[in-house]
Amino acid sequence: MINQVYRLVSPRQFEVTYKDRSLQSEYVVVRPTHLSICAADQRYYTGTRGKEAMAKKLPMALIHEGIGKVVYDPKGEFKTGTPVVMVPNTPTETDEVIAENYLRSSKFRSSGYDGFMQDYVFLNRDRLVVLPQDIDPYVSAFIELITIAMHSLVRFETRAHHRRNVFGVWGDGNLGYITSLMLKKRYKDSKVIIFGKNQYKLDHFSFIDEAYQIDQIPEDLFIDHAFEAVGGKGSQYAINQIIDHLQPEGSISIMGVSEYPVEINTRMILEKGITVIGSSRSGRVDFQNTVDFMVEHSEFVDRLGTLVGEVHEVRTIQDIIDAFEKDLTSSWGKTVMEWKI
Repeated sequence: MINQVYRLVSPRQFEVTYKDRSLQSEYVVVRPTHLSICAADQRYYTGTRGKEAMAKKLPMALIHEGIGKVVYDPKGEFKTGTPVVMVPNTPTETDEVIAENYLRSSKFRSSGYDGFMQDYVFLNRDRLVVLPQDIDPYVSAFIELITIAMHSLVRFETRAHHRRNVFGVWGDGNLGYITSLMLKKRYKDSKVIIFGKNQYKLDHFSFIDEAYQIDQIPEDLFIDHAFEAVGGKGSQYAINQIIDHLQPEGSISIMGVSEYPVEINTRMILEKGITVIGSSRSGRVDFQNTVDFMVEHSEFVDRLGTLVGEVHEVRTIQDIIDAFEKDLTSSWGKTVMEWKI
């Protein structure tokens, strides 16, 4: 069959390419239905990823957050029409110690490898996680982002000490919102405090215990563990502020991505015996854990509905461009594309 792939060829310019794909293979064929735009996609779209990276990775289909429906499974394990979330990480080997999302040989969609902006996506069967029929498709579109928080939380739970009375989350954006909400559901008796720059964003965090703007934090406020969801140059200031307000032997889970190295106060990391936990992306187990968590906590999904910002019906390449451009001006939430092209 001929599959149409919608690739970014240069900043703000998409072109259709045609790939001949055989149905006589082991791949499960999925028709995307809802796709969500990530900040990483925007860096490619706007050309701010850097000339070297752009030259190396383009042309490429964007989007690594999305759901779809199975249209063909050669083994018949997935029924036609089954709703699934697509796992963008694609490992080529296994390791008894290193998780699939940290293996240097793994491929990741929309990062040097075609993402989900295609008529049909051909996936290994272990790259699919079945969704309940009644789950909100607009929230489900950005399950990949939710798995980032889930993955970080799982790593935290295996590495940090067990005093978990007070959590701090730095970052008032989408990931900070998801992480704070997940902590409140997971640790019902613990206090969760959000730290951010924008009061109108902090106002969305109605479920947390306390909220502070980062220039108004009391000097005597201390937390047991922290999650950094700021990223960019701002992560430097966030991490150093966390170090100041962290109890000795606490942990910092770093999730924010920065294009450039940042300076952090290693002296106080040593003096306080702080554990720094890095995490990036996620694997299939994180997707399954996240879907299970969403099924168990329906109110968690309802709260995540607050993050659904712009919704765009996509039938043409111009619709794709319009969705990306509108997303650039959105101050809150996720932009979801209803994929009908």
